[in-house]
Amino acid sequence: DRPHPDQLRAAYAGFCASRDDVACLQAPLIISNVGSSWISAAFALEYAALFRLLLPMLAKHRLPMPLGGTSNHLRVADLKACGGWDPYNVTEDADLGLRLYRLGYRCGVIDCPTYEDAPTTRKVWLNQRTRWFKGWLQTWLVMMRAPGTLVREMGIWPFLVFQVLVGGMLVASLTHPWMVMLILTTASYMMLGFPEAATLDALLFLIDVANMLGSYVILLVLGRRAMLRDEKRKVGWRWVALPLYWMMISGAAWRAVFQLHFKPFFWDKTPHLPTVSPQPVRAASVPSP
Repeated sequence: DRPHPDQLRAAYAGFCASRDDVACLQAPLIISNVGSSWISAAFALEYAALFRLLLPMLAKHRLPMPLGGTSNHLRVADLKACGGWDPYNVTEDADLGLRLYRLGYRCGVIDCPTYEDAPTTRKVWLNQRTRWFKGWLQTWLVMMRAPGTLVREMGIWPFLVFQVLVGGMLVASLTHPWMVMLILTTASYMMLGFPEAATLDALLFLIDVANMLGSYVILLVLGRRAMLRDEKRKVGWRWVALPLYWMMISGAAWRAVFQLHFKPFFWDKTPHLPTVSPQPVRAASVPSP
């Protein structure tokens, strides 16, 4: 990882300007090797949407933030007060962000980025994403041990946001292959004349298609909206592989379900090969806390 040279100053200034309950400031992660492969291009779209749009929006409205990756700047006293890092959760950053929230702390963002390189091969990407899904599953299960208590501690609206962010992501990833198979089988039946047009079955089929295509379009639109012009150029037409990328995401999610039972604390290390191209000094503008 290559942090922006002003990142520590930005974090200090961010804490000075924040409310006392802000325990963590998250810097945006930007993918350097966007054009190395279609996998890194899709990865870059994900990161752009997450770190430059979603997390700043959650921070602005003081909603639960599942922290991600490196460059989390924390007040040491607050970190100790909430019990520190969970040594058994393989996405300890996401766990910490949500645990901070339920204990009354909040997270913010700064705009000085950290540059890192995404996996470019299926094997490396799959191992990393499997670990992420396993950690998200661990986080959701631990948080939901006592749902009533969690609602009282977080509040009903933040609780629902947590369910959409973590629970909804898990459900969508695990069920995506079934949605694809349903659409393909229904389409084949429609080619044979069943169901007939203007029937409830045909309407449900169109809704299913719209939902699936919508998931691809939302990721593409949000990712490209947050990217700089040079990043968009490097992505190019690689975005057409997003349906395959979604199927890979689902495969990683199911692999994580099995790993959670057989080796829940196994951490599959991810090799990062640094890019040799020079990095830009500034990223796209990200709202301050």
